[in-house]
Formats: sequence, C-alpha cells, structure tokens
Amino acid sequence: MTEEDTAGRGGAEEPAGPGGPGAGEERTVFLLAHTGRPAAIRSAELVVQGLLRSGLGVRVLRAEAADLPLPPEVRLIDEATPAALDGCELLIVLGGDGTLLRGAEFARASGVPMLGVNLGRVGFLAEAERDDLDRVVDRVVSRSYEVEERMTIDVAVHNNGTVVHTDWALNEAAVQKVSPERILEVVLEIDGRPVTGFGCDGIVCATPTGSTAYAFSAGGPVVWPEVEALLMVPISAHALFAKPLVTSPESVLAVEVQHNTPHGVLWCDGRRTVELPPGARVEVRRGAVPVRLARLHHASFTDRLVAKFALPVSGWRGAPR
Repeated sequence: MTEEDTAGRGGAEEPAGPGGPGAGEERTVFLLAHTGRPAAIRSAELVVQGLLRSGLGVRVLRAEAADLPLPPEVRLIDEATPAALDGCELLIVLGGDGTLLRGAEFARASGVPMLGVNLGRVGFLAEAERDDLDRVVDRVVSRSYEVEERMTIDVAVHNNGTVVHTDWALNEAAVQKVSPERILEVVLEIDGRPVTGFGCDGIVCATPTGSTAYAFSAGGPVVWPEVEALLMVPISAHALFAKPLVTSPESVLAVEVQHNTPHGVLWCDGRRTVELPPGARVEVRRGAVPVRLARLHHASFTDRLVAKFALPVSGWRGAPR
C-alpha cells in the first residue's frame, strides 16, 4: 500500500463484507469517471455506495473527487499512475471509449483488469451499459467476472537512424498530415520490404480491438477480437492501390514520411501525440504488454457488433434444425 493510499479522507479500514473472500482481507476497487457528464456523476455515486455497502474499499482520483458526492471512506489518490492501482483487484471506468482509453493508460502497466460501463455513444470497449449498474456492483462483489487479454501495439519513431520516441496503443497508432492543404507522402513497409507509396491524409496501424474505432472510420475491416493480427489502413489515399492490409501479429509495420513532404504527426489512441519531421520512420509491432478487460458475460462479438451499430437483422431465421 502506498503513502497516498493511506492519506485519503480518513476512516479506519474495514474488513471485507459479505462479498469478500474472508474476514480481515480487504478488497479494493479503483473508480475512474468522466466527471464532465452528469450521468457519470450519478453513476459513480451509485457504484461507490454499492461497493462500500458490501465491504469493498474504493479509491478515486483527487481531481475527480471534487465533482463527485463521495463519502469519507473513499480514499483519494493524487495521480493516475500504475502505482495508484497497487492492491486493487479491478479498475471500474464510467464513460465512453475515450475514458476507457484513459484508464487503459495506467491499468496496462499495473496488470489490473479494467471493467467499462458505457456512458457514451458507442462504447465498444465497455462491458456494461448505464442501466446495468446494480448488476455490475453485484458481479464485482461476488467476483463473477472473467478476464480476457487484448493485444496492444508498441510504437517507435526513428529520425536519422535514431529512436526519438516510443509509445504504445490499445486501438491504433495513426500517422497523419498536419496541413489541411497538403497531402502527406509516405511509403509503407511490412517485414522489412516496401509495399507501396502514395500521398494521403494518413495511415492507421491498428489492433483487432481498434478495428471498430479509427480504422473502421477509414474504411478498414472489422476484425473479431480473438483474431490475432495487425491492420494497416490508408486514410484518403491518392492512389489506385491503397487497400487496407491485414498482416500476421508477428509482422513489423513501418510508415516512412518522405523527405519532400510537410511534417506529419503521430497519434496513439487519439490521446498522445508527437511531431514527425520529413524523413521520420514509424515502426509498429505487437505490444509486449496486453490490456486486461473484465467481462461479465459470454455475449458473442457478433451480437455486440449488431447492438452497437444497430445493424438490421430482421428476417433472419438461423440455420436449419
């Protein structure tokens, strides 16, 4: 337990309640919420109350606590770092995919599973919806959830033969143009061999998890999460051959920004960015550390896809029996 953990709002530590593993062993959950939304504030209040009633400890970021009606038993943490999750069994995130990606930034390094409750529009990364809060609390208290690992990507930026920046992403790493009036000239490479070059608005290198995010908007294929693969999807390419590519998960993808083009920018999960000067090279490979997601049920990805995109399936009769 860190010093920050004990410097909360006060109150003695209580043993686990009926849902805990046994007397004297405290169970702790970290709660991350998009406090800019009234729905998230109310949802956070309900989740915290339910967890505390069942004897679980709760931690919340100090910056978010000012917007949340929290009881004094909740411990306040100053920074969203992997150390903030020490001793936690779960990270519950209330918000949209952007909030879940924020949670993934420090959940990944700690290895703590992340359980998302969607308060946004689509919420592909979330496991539950706003109306499921009571069920979420019950399943957390009884430990009735499973954990799956999602593939990530590691990203390295080279300039003049030197690695100048490293990063990672759960969804995608996107190389994009900066100037709206100029296209970005790039050459694509897979496993050390050139594939093609063209002018474009950008290139998305994505995981299967990210196939329903930016890569999907750029015209890439939907890839089921259990498929291990890497995607390379051009954005508005000015070329006859500019199709989405799906490669082995062991492949190394590279995007070279040509010297005769304006500088570009690299975005990782739409959250972290670095400038790419002309001549920069971006390499993407399978990440060494996955993100762990908590799952409450065994609903197929097909059903999730249909529900999230409201796909028309009326008239379906199923396979003959």
